Amino acid sequence: MSMDICLWLNGVKLSASGSMSAQVRLRLLPSARCLFDEPVQVTVAGLRSKQVVTLRARSTDERGVAFNSSASYRADGRGEIDLNRDASLSGSYVGVEPMGLLRSLKADALHKYFYKNRALEPFMVNFSVHEEEGGMLAEATNERRLIGDGVRRVPVKEGNIQGVLFTPPGEGPFPAVLDLCTFMSEKRASLLANKGFIVLALPVFTDKPKLERMNLDDFEEAVQFLQNQSKVSRKGVGVISRSKGGDIALSLAAFVPGVEAVVWINGCSANVGIPLYYKHHQILSPLMFDFTKVIPSESGANIIKQAVENPLAEENKGSVVPIERAGAHFLFVASEDDLNWDSKDYLDDMVARLKRHQKKNFESVIYPAAGHLLEPPYGPHCPSALHGMLRFPVMWGGEPQAHAAAELHLWKKIQDFLRTHLSCNPAQTKSKL
Repeated sequence: MSMDICLWLNGVKLSASGSMSAQVRLRLLPSARCLFDEPVQVTVAGLRSKQVVTLRARSTDERGVAFNSSASYRADGRGEIDLNRDASLSGSYVGVEPMGLLRSLKADALHKYFYKNRALEPFMVNFSVHEEEGGMLAEATNERRLIGDGVRRVPVKEGNIQGVLFTPPGEGPFPAVLDLCTFMSEKRASLLANKGFIVLALPVFTDKPKLERMNLDDFEEAVQFLQNQSKVSRKGVGVISRSKGGDIALSLAAFVPGVEAVVWINGCSANVGIPLYYKHHQILSPLMFDFTKVIPSESGANIIKQAVENPLAEENKGSVVPIERAGAHFLFVASEDDLNWDSKDYLDDMVARLKRHQKKNFESVIYPAAGHLLEPPYGPHCPSALHGMLRFPVMWGGEPQAHAAAELHLWKKIQDFLRTHLSCNPAQTKSKL
């Protein structure tokens, strides 16, 4: 009676005698270490001609939740697979998607968002190749860093500001950007700093948000803090925002001097949920929710798109942000499959309003099949998750492949827009690994 005994060393299958029974190699090109927003080319070599294998990816987020994805591929006649070229036959996605294993990372439990918000901790992804029977043939780990070499990260706790400042390497001067994240996240800010921007990441809400009123003065303080940084160019400050941060960004442009450029991503055209005050006076009333219009889904997450009151209704006009008085340049970005609220309608209203006032200080981008959570590229797509304010699961929307393509396109668009309107010199030092 014979027995086939195998050992494993560094992910490569060995025979009982220790000699390699398969010279399978999994490579991540150009390097296994890269920035979060950079692609890698996944290749496999040393397979049998036309062999079918499963490629898997796995990662764990900052809350300890495990995410996995897998896809089956058939090697070519030379026993090689290249995800830039070859189509997945089945699994988490089908077709040619070079970064599909990252986009499709998913937790076993429903409604899980992949938390990767601290800049100093890289996004670690393990890739592996498996036989049809399940045995692992090779593996490699991709270290996807949020903060590049030379970028300084400094926590800021000054006055009403509680955020994190990221400064690129070099003497500058650099354009300054205020990153308004709904809840604290360093991801987008650190990645922009890698591109040559000084960025202050500032949450709209802290862990214990005060819902009685919101003070625009606190965000004005953050704008002034950025303007006072020694390496900031003399030009005004840019603001990037999404969701609730969108109406705060619009309000900064309308009421606060020094705001030159605003990136508004799937926000609202009106002040949502909380009265907005400035200089001790209420300047905008809150646009409220009608929870009788929440639609439950089979997955247990709710669609809240229709639950936000209409900002164009006569009784809600006091909540609409008067962007026509702003001198800033606007980049409006809306996803048509945003299930959080009707970002596309809000965009259309703002564009029409600016045109009525003979304004040309805006451009807009619409993504037909993308969802609410547009983020920097190459992260896991999140179709539903716990809503940070409402405290129940909601649908965010987005067809996964189209959403991923939108994130890739938008990321370059944002950088170009901010450079154009904040007088950034594209040749300035960028952070590299």
